[in-house]
Amino acid sequence: MGVERVSRRSVLRWSGAAGMLAVSTVVLDACSPPGTEAGADANGLVLLPGFTSRVIARATETVAGTGFTYRGFPDGAATFVDQEVPGGWYLVTNHEIPGSGGVSSIRFAPDGTITDAFSICHDTTLNCAGGATPWGTWLTCEEYDLGRVYECDPTGQTSAVQRWQMGAFAHEAAAVAPDGRVYLTEDRPDGGFYRFTPDTPGDLATGLLEIATGDAAPGPITWVQVPDVSSSNVLSRRQVPGTMTFDGGEGIDVLGDQVLFTTKGDRRIWRYDPTTSEVSIRYQASPQGEGTMDAVDNLWVDDASSNVFVAEDGGNMEVVMLRPDDTAVAVARVVGQETSEIAGPCFSPDGQRLYFSSQRAPVGVLNAPFGMTYEVTGPWDELLGRP
Repeated sequence: MGVERVSRRSVLRWSGAAGMLAVSTVVLDACSPPGTEAGADANGLVLLPGFTSRVIARATETVAGTGFTYRGFPDGAATFVDQEVPGGWYLVTNHEIPGSGGVSSIRFAPDGTITDAFSICHDTTLNCAGGATPWGTWLTCEEYDLGRVYECDPTGQTSAVQRWQMGAFAHEAAAVAPDGRVYLTEDRPDGGFYRFTPDTPGDLATGLLEIATGDAAPGPITWVQVPDVSSSNVLSRRQVPGTMTFDGGEGIDVLGDQVLFTTKGDRRIWRYDPTTSEVSIRYQASPQGEGTMDAVDNLWVDDASSNVFVAEDGGNMEVVMLRPDDTAVAVARVVGQETSEIAGPCFSPDGQRLYFSSQRAPVGVLNAPFGMTYEVTGPWDELLGRP
């Protein structure tokens, strides 16, 4: 590429607008304009036949049809049904910015027209991934050692609330399982795997935070309470002897009664079975540069078909679909953005529109690497084999 690759973790060491501008000078030459590869569309995406794309939002620019300026470094995302407009929906997106992260919400009419956009979470930092709840809220996670989880209203009608009993650690993502517990990942080389059991189902104000212990994974898990959820003196993952470590916990979601999550360091998709309390390897991605899936990050499950969508951090810069038989197919690839990462794959509530971001896509006249969010439409039902 002619320059040293700048990882996401390098970017996070910068802070504020000055840091963002400094990063842009490092990687500017590596960010080619979109559409520079044969087969790429006008937005710089390589898609399967019959699929088309549009850009939903560019960092530092106004979201079309609104007066809202989209924040930089978009990451984890989810969609929610608009209860006031039949057929409408919201897309919420985290922003992994040091010191001034937060969450954006974009509102869509039934025909896909953007009707509004606004912030639903403020005064947070490094909002990385998270997860949607069955009761229609978004859990946004701060990825630093004393990071917290905030529960957000996609409509913005109520303020975000810190769920302090879900611990203070490098939160990456969260998923609510059928057993009512919230399972959480931690993005550290020796990260823990956590679960939070609310005292009252559906109410995350109080509850029990536990961490997985046991021999090296795969294997059986014993859950042990985290003694100090504030982690003011000792990091959560080091408070309990025998913590089972995972190399860079990333995306997490639920498939049936199983919990799936990724670890970036060893490029694995894990399966946790709450009925047996055992964790196993669902999929081992190829070494980087080889195979269809050669990196793993955010993860999203299509309930209607049991297909798993995985965002690549690096690798081939693709959104990859993992079928129930563990065959993989790339459904979208971003070209000319080798220093970025794919984030936040999710579908509109009707399953017809795939959303995802390139966290450091080039934007503006200077091609500054501040990020972009895309939508892909096409014959999804046919491709996924939905009933």
